[in-house]
Amino acid sequence: MSRIHGHLQGAYEDFAFDFDFDLPTLGVTALFGPSGGGKTTLLRCLAGLQRVSGKLHCDGEVWQDGRHFLPAHRRAVGYVFQDANLFPHLSVAANLRFGLRRVPRDDRRIDFDEAVALLGLEPLLPRMPQQLSGGQKQRVAIARALLTSPRLLLLDEPLASLDLPSRAEILPWLQRLRDHWAIPMIYVSHAPAEVAQLADHLVLIDNGRILAHGDVNALLTRADLPLAHLDEASAVVEGVIAGHDDHYHLTRVALSGAELVVGHRDLPVGQRVRVRILARDVSLTLVPPHQTSIINVLPVQVQQVTATHDRAQALIRLDLGGSSILARVTRRSVDQLGLRPGSAAFAQVKGVALMEGAGSP
Repeated sequence: MSRIHGHLQGAYEDFAFDFDFDLPTLGVTALFGPSGGGKTTLLRCLAGLQRVSGKLHCDGEVWQDGRHFLPAHRRAVGYVFQDANLFPHLSVAANLRFGLRRVPRDDRRIDFDEAVALLGLEPLLPRMPQQLSGGQKQRVAIARALLTSPRLLLLDEPLASLDLPSRAEILPWLQRLRDHWAIPMIYVSHAPAEVAQLADHLVLIDNGRILAHGDVNALLTRADLPLAHLDEASAVVEGVIAGHDDHYHLTRVALSGAELVVGHRDLPVGQRVRVRILARDVSLTLVPPHQTSIINVLPVQVQQVTATHDRAQALIRLDLGGSSILARVTRRSVDQLGLRPGSAAFAQVKGVALMEGAGSP
């Protein structure tokens, strides 16, 4: 598999960083961590916008080493900033064609009409940037970056400046982008929900260092990493649409070794999806419950029991048909149920977020 690997070091003012990484050029890689941890710094180094010491290779091409530095304009990279940065004096169409003009005709892999159609921009083409909502501006910025025919798309918290409705508007477009083109994306975020919805691979960054990287669900559910201890701690499990219950307006999702029921989604049977299960929405029982309103009761096996910062609580990692999910329960419940690694139990899942489009295989 093609890779992006490097070891980049530098410092400015009171911030020093040392990034040693080996990332796949497939699907979406999320750079996640607290503000000021170094996510944007790494992204700028990848783009060639910040010159630092070290080496960087992309798909076998040397972008920098001790003797060589490929400038930003010669790296086949599309960059989307937090703010759309559209040219205010140009229409949407003209902003898009500016990106297209940067690429010689023979090197263009994405044409104007295709980018416009994928991001739903047809009605916006004659408008000026000041006539657009925040979400619409970011869609235009993403399309403009795509029209440079990049080998790598870098997105620096593209939803950070948007309100909640605008974020909800643009996330499905990012999913379409991920699923439509085989352009690797590196996506900076400090929002766990965005990571769960979009990412295939996850890199945890803090204080100028990479703490861990790997499969998104593997890192979401690792008790030795900070994500599993957030209030929004969750797991992401992939499945397929198994069928619909038209009478009760429900949709069935087949997982490995289990089945979930969610509110009706107008999706074809067989479509791959991913579901996000919050740890706080999972409770445990040793026997299947009867006469309960919770319809998702799944057989699981305890993998790990870990203490949390809250001395009354414990974090339980569970095996669900080969995928890990999390439950946050009281220590008293752990003792009363005798929960320990290897214990069989049933997970009662009170809520599930279904997200269209599973990640890269």
